[in-house]
Amino acid sequence: MRQITIQQNDAGQRLDKFLAKSMPALPKGLMCKFIRTKHIKRNGKRCAISDRLEPGDVLTFFISDDFFPEHAPQQTPDFLKAPAKLDVVYEDTQVLILNKPVGLVVHADNGGTEDTLIHRVLHHLYQAGAYDPAGEQSFTPALCNRLDRNTGGLVIGAKTAAALRDVNELIRSRQLCKQYLCVTAALPPRQQDRVQAYHRKQPAGNLVEIRDAPAEGFAPIDTEYRVLAQEQGLSLVLVTLHTGRTHQIRAHLAHLGAPLLGDNKYGSVRANRRYRVFTQQLWAWRLGFPELDGALASLSGRIVTAPEVPFVSAYFPGVQLPPPIA
Repeated sequence: MRQITIQQNDAGQRLDKFLAKSMPALPKGLMCKFIRTKHIKRNGKRCAISDRLEPGDVLTFFISDDFFPEHAPQQTPDFLKAPAKLDVVYEDTQVLILNKPVGLVVHADNGGTEDTLIHRVLHHLYQAGAYDPAGEQSFTPALCNRLDRNTGGLVIGAKTAAALRDVNELIRSRQLCKQYLCVTAALPPRQQDRVQAYHRKQPAGNLVEIRDAPAEGFAPIDTEYRVLAQEQGLSLVLVTLHTGRTHQIRAHLAHLGAPLLGDNKYGSVRANRRYRVFTQQLWAWRLGFPELDGALASLSGRIVTAPEVPFVSAYFPGVQLPPPIA
C-alpha cells in the first residue's frame, strides 16, 4: 500500500490527469481498471477518473511499486541542458515575465531543440531553488502565452498551479491588455483604427487567411492599431490585440495593405530584400493587468513594458514611445 497527499499545486485537476503526470509508467487502461476495482482510492473511498482533486485529499494505492516514479531510471532533466540565461522583466513568488529574444523557440519543436524558453525558465527556477522536480508530484512551471521563434517580447511564466490557472483565465476572458510594436513596409489605411475581420487557419503550411465578411470556418478577430512614426517608407505601428489568434497581427495588417517588414509569410518580398530583413519586425511590448487578487494580487493594476525593442532604435531613432493608457 502507498499513499499520496494532494498538495496545493496538484489541486483542481481531474484524477486521471494527475495520475498521468505523476505516474507516467502507469498505462491509462490499467489506471482505469485500478480505479474501477478500488485498487486506487480517494480518501479511503471509491473514486472516479473525473474526480476533481482538492488540497489534503489522500490517494491510496494497492498496486505494484514499479508504477511509481522513483523506480524509473533516473535521467538528467532536459531543462538542465539549456542555459539559465533570461531577461527577466518582472518576478514574484507566483509569476515571472520575460523579454524573449528573437530566434529562441518557446517550446521544443519537431527538431528536438533543447534550448527553449521553457527550458531556460525551468533551469533558472531550479538554480534559484524555486523549482525542484523531485518535490513536485504533478506540477511543472509553465508559460502562459507563446510567441513565434522570430517574434520577440514579453512572455508570462507561472511558478504555481494557481498562477497558471489565473493567468490563463485572464487571457481567455480577454482581461489582459496586450500591446505590440511592429514595423510595416507600407502606411496602414488610417493613422489610427480598430478593425474587425474573419480569420481561418489553413490546414497545411502554417498560414492563415483573412476575410472581411463572415464565412464558414472563419472566426472573428479584432485588431486596433496606431501609427507612431514614419521614416523612409516604413511605419512604426502600435497594435492592441482584442483577440489573439494565430499570426493575427501579421496576417491582418498584410490584409490591410501594410505587411510587416521582414515577414516571410505575409510580407513584401521587394521590401524585405531592399532592407535586407527576413524576420518579422514584431515585438510583444506591453502587458496591462486589471485589478486582481489571489495568486496574482501583486500584479493588480500593473503595466509591464519590455525594456528595449531593437528595431525602434534601428529605424526610428529618437522616437518617443507612448506612455501607458491610464
